[in-house]
Amino acid sequence: MSDATGEELEVWIDQDLCTGDGICAQYAPEVFELDIDGLAYVKAPAEPGEEGELRTEPGATAPVPLPLLHDVVDSAKECPGECIHVRRVSDKVEVYGPDAA
Repeated sequence: MSDATGEELEVWIDQDLCTGDGICAQYAPEVFELDIDGLAYVKAPAEPGEEGELRTEPGATAPVPLPLLHDVVDSAKECPGECIHVRRVSDKVEVYGPDAA
């Protein structure tokens, strides 16, 4: 849930840019999932042994679990649609993704 500075991070997907390749769901299936429309969405955190609830509303975010940070960052880097955004919760500054400084 935090980056190297200890900040909590969240991730969201811009479905308008999503190409439906599913790379994100391959890297981090606990965080991303393709819906019936063929686009990727984030999932709400799940209890152990349960499936997270898909968040299909536009701009929906999900926390980035610390053990999955590298997988989520790799998803953002490898996404052909450049639609995965990882930002700090505290100030909404993007730290990974197409709009990161």
